[in-house]
Amino acid sequence: MLKHITTMALIAGLALPALADDHDEDDTDHGSIEHYLIDTRGAHAFIQFKISHLGFSWLYGRFNDFEGQFNFDPEDPSNSSVEVTIATASVDSNHERRDNHLRNEDFLTVEEYPEARFVSTGFRHIEGDRYEMTGELTLMGHTHELSIDVEHVGAGTDPWGGYRRGFTGTTSFALADFGIDYDLGPEAEVVEIILDVEGIRQ
Repeated sequence: MLKHITTMALIAGLALPALADDHDEDDTDHGSIEHYLIDTRGAHAFIQFKISHLGFSWLYGRFNDFEGQFNFDPEDPSNSSVEVTIATASVDSNHERRDNHLRNEDFLTVEEYPEARFVSTGFRHIEGDRYEMTGELTLMGHTHELSIDVEHVGAGTDPWGGYRRGFTGTTSFALADFGIDYDLGPEAEVVEIILDVEGIRQ
């Protein structure tokens, strides 16, 4: 079941200050920090999870409602940051009865903890388009550091005159770290999070 709350995410209604002024499209590679709003309105961003079901198969799901922003510095990636807030009640595993169970006290306890938040604390270049992001995920009153493997997918102008940039990332964590101890068997103690984020430069 869903003990797979990310986060994510990445996939945080945090209030980290924007680190950049608005830029013209031709400044993109000039080393200034670029500020992006995650395109959730256009459904071009996803926070998904994957967890074993009793060791027999994989259960997939997602969170439908979240918002956030990120900053990216093409010349000095260490200046980059991200913040995301997730509505935990928006969990969706394509099965209504299971989703209602995921929202109750056995799992996400959404009435008491309606939001999960992720705020980055570090971003470093590894090689090529690969990066490592560290940050703090707050879920169900618990806060723990996560390390997310990130890949830059691409950037450029869109058909509507805007400028977009996208990343994909993966991480995992133990459900017990965030107070979820419902017994789904030893194969289902860790949830994998898959993040795909497309941002519109502001």
